Amino acid sequence: MSIKNLGNKTLGRIKVVVFMLALLPLFKLCAGAYRDELGANPIEKISHITGYWTLTFLLITLTPTPLRQLSGWLWPVRLRRMLGLFAFFYGCLHVLTYLVLDQFFDWQDILKDIVKRPYITVGFPAFLLMIPLAVTSTDNMIRRLGGKYWRMLHTLIYPSAIGGVVHYWWLVKKDLTNPIIFAALLGVLLSIRVVYRLRSIRLFAV
Repeated sequence: MSIKNLGNKTLGRIKVVVFMLALLPLFKLCAGAYRDELGANPIEKISHITGYWTLTFLLITLTPTPLRQLSGWLWPVRLRRMLGLFAFFYGCLHVLTYLVLDQFFDWQDILKDIVKRPYITVGFPAFLLMIPLAVTSTDNMIRRLGGKYWRMLHTLIYPSAIGGVVHYWWLVKKDLTNPIIFAALLGVLLSIRVVYRLRSIRLFAV
C-alpha cells in the first residue's frame, strides 16, 4: 500500500471521517437554529449556508480527478461519489429552503422569481442538472447505462458548477470575495482537466 493507492481498510476509515465532516455544516446550522442564533433573518441565513456548502461540495467533487492527474493519487477518486451526493444533499436543502420557507410553495411567485431574478434564473437549472447525477450515482445505474454513457451524462457537473458560481456571483451585492474565490478555484480545476485532455488527444494522435 502506498499513499497513491490506499487499501480498502484505510480508505473505509477515511470515508467515515469525510462523511462525518460533511455533516458538520448541517449540525452547526441545526445547533444555531436550536439556540436561536441565526440572526434577524434566519431563512436567509439558512439559504446562504446551504447554498455555500452546495457549491463547496461541488468544487470538492471536481477535485479528485485533477489531483490524480497531478499527483498520481488514486484513492480520492473513490470518495467522489459520496462528495457529489453531499453536494446534491445541500443543494436540496438550499432549494427546499427557498420553496418551502421563503415562498411557501407559491408557484406563481416562484415562476416570477425565476424569470425576474437572474441569479435564480441561473441557479435553478444548475440545481436541476444535479438530479440526474444523483439518480445515476449507484453501481447498478452505471452498469445499466454503460461506462461511456454514464461518463457523458456526468459531464453535467461542469455546467452545474459553472451555473452555481454565476448564481452566487449575481446573488452577492457587495463583497465579491467569496464568489471570486469560487470562480478562481473552478477555473483552475477545469483548466487542469482541459490541459490533460488536450495532452491525451495529442499523445493518441501521435
